[in-house]
Amino acid sequence: MNGSTALLTDHYELTMIQAALASGHADRPCVFEAFARRLPDGRRYGVVAGTGRILEALRDFRFGEDELAFLRERQVVDGRTLGWLADYRFSGDVWGYAEGEVYFPGSPLLVVESTFAEGVVLETLVLSILNHDSAVASAASRMTAAAGDRPCIEMGSRRTHEESAVAAARAAYIAGFGSTSNLEAGRRHGIPTAGTAAHSYTLLHDAERDAFANQLASLGPGTTLLVDTYDVSGAVEVAVELAGPRLGSVRLDSGDLVGQAHEVRAQLDRLGATGTRIVVTSDLDEHAIAALQAAPVDRYGVGTSVVTGSGHPAAGMVYKLVSRQGSAGVMEGVAKASKDKASVGGRKFALRRRRPDGVAQAEIIGIDERPQDDGDDRELLVRLIKRGQVVAPTDAPSAREHHAMARAELPSRALRLSHGDPAIPTTYLDDWS
Repeated sequence: MNGSTALLTDHYELTMIQAALASGHADRPCVFEAFARRLPDGRRYGVVAGTGRILEALRDFRFGEDELAFLRERQVVDGRTLGWLADYRFSGDVWGYAEGEVYFPGSPLLVVESTFAEGVVLETLVLSILNHDSAVASAASRMTAAAGDRPCIEMGSRRTHEESAVAAARAAYIAGFGSTSNLEAGRRHGIPTAGTAAHSYTLLHDAERDAFANQLASLGPGTTLLVDTYDVSGAVEVAVELAGPRLGSVRLDSGDLVGQAHEVRAQLDRLGATGTRIVVTSDLDEHAIAALQAAPVDRYGVGTSVVTGSGHPAAGMVYKLVSRQGSAGVMEGVAKASKDKASVGGRKFALRRRRPDGVAQAEIIGIDERPQDDGDDRELLVRLIKRGQVVAPTDAPSAREHHAMARAELPSRALRLSHGDPAIPTTYLDDWS
């Protein structure tokens, strides 16, 4: 992300600061938390993604001359507030779930300890990244779980905003996708990239044979040939004739994928191309991938469904003030009481309660105190920022490794694609016995 990120925010964040400065409440110590009240319908767990991007964006959260000039011209805030924004540097502490962690309703995914003004101005930036990336990662995790040991390729760049495509590729990689078609994601985040040819390349040539021959001559026999432009069986025969048994892969992008995969596998084996892999694409989601597990498929290419959260493009997270310093100088829990949007006041601490065999049993949330580890448990909140300085890793590979660990400790019911309750309950400390 280039340049200042300070205006990636909502108008009312700044007018709240103006009012708080005027009232003398702007410097009141506060605690903000990001959490989800519920999981999207049908999901058994969610995946935290975007934390690294938030930390990197916070480094560039500065109101420079261009940003201040815009705010002044539009009269968004007064002169005093512009002066405060010009000097803005986040100096507080941030705790959160490690990127790649799984979460459940009520999980305190991000805990911001700062003054009111320093913390409130981050709300939109935090939620825009966290909601998008976590939605993609949550969908991607279901897909990679359904795929088992068969690799998934993220290829949804053409189905979303150009910058969202880069973020989505990163989130999918964290959740287990092996590669992406997006080159910018490869450059920024070190994700392996993959891709060969589309139908237009075949249609460019006078004959499919010419297209295959030219692709093989340029890219070598290990390439992937797209065999469903015309007749699949005929294309497979030509592909093996030209490439021999060393042909890397064939790709199927339409029709009855399960039936075609069986037919193509049998044909490849008859032709001696027993090592040639079968790649399937065509509007796959986690349910289609699960159905294809019975077919001789070697890898999946997923586009629209992964970059749009497979029907849930936002994770439903909110960012709320949960504690503030009262007039007596003591921190006090505060909470919304609105119908259907109630929150729980107080600074939260979180523990993953696990059985002796390491399987997750419950999400234990302490309010203003840490839940006690019974010896098999795992603390979930890690320090991300200390006195304004980022102290946690922001790279995708670290988050990917963490996700593999976190998902592995979930009970088997977490991986079911049928509708059901969250895989483990969220229990507040006073309710646990």
